[in-house]
Amino acid sequence: MAWDTERTRQRLLDAAVFEYSEHGPLGARVDRVAARAGVNKERIYQYFGSKQKLFSAVLEQEMSKLAVAVPLTEEQAADLGEFAGRVWDYHRTYPHYLRLLLWEGLDPDPLQSGRASLAAARERSEHYADNVRAIAKAQADGYLRTDVAPAYLLYSARALAAWWLAVPSAVTLMLGEAANESSQERRRVLVKLVNDATRNP
Repeated sequence: MAWDTERTRQRLLDAAVFEYSEHGPLGARVDRVAARAGVNKERIYQYFGSKQKLFSAVLEQEMSKLAVAVPLTEEQAADLGEFAGRVWDYHRTYPHYLRLLLWEGLDPDPLQSGRASLAAARERSEHYADNVRAIAKAQADGYLRTDVAPAYLLYSARALAAWWLAVPSAVTLMLGEAANESSQERRRVLVKLVNDATRNP
């Protein structure tokens, strides 16, 4: 029974990833999630409690997948450019998490709105805090610049990696002829830009 319950819960989560990435947390419908999963929609409320809590579970799951696929250890933090490159690789292959974050960003102030608080805020904050600690260690070891707080270095690396994929039309317009360059060349430039901006001179 426990195995069946976990399997059903995972089917709902997998279906919800597509629903929320396509329609956002406000436009998503639990009946479509249930239909895609082949599960009675009452199971959503049984396992997750609400549509917003399901969204939180989806974000936490997708963040965990990225964290496992692209970890940032103290050793890896010394090369934030390559870390940004690996984040870019992941988002290119698995675009759902980035789309979920973009949908979430359409809420002008999710922490102050009348709806539930920011989805999976504690889990996501803890993950980013681990990243920041790794970067701080790389700063202390002399690999990264120390005139910028480690959280800002993390933000810069992740933002550059994601922005190329978040607004492809704007990137294409800005790049002009360079927009025809290969994805490998874009990755090379991304890695160089992040390293130039974050490494200790």
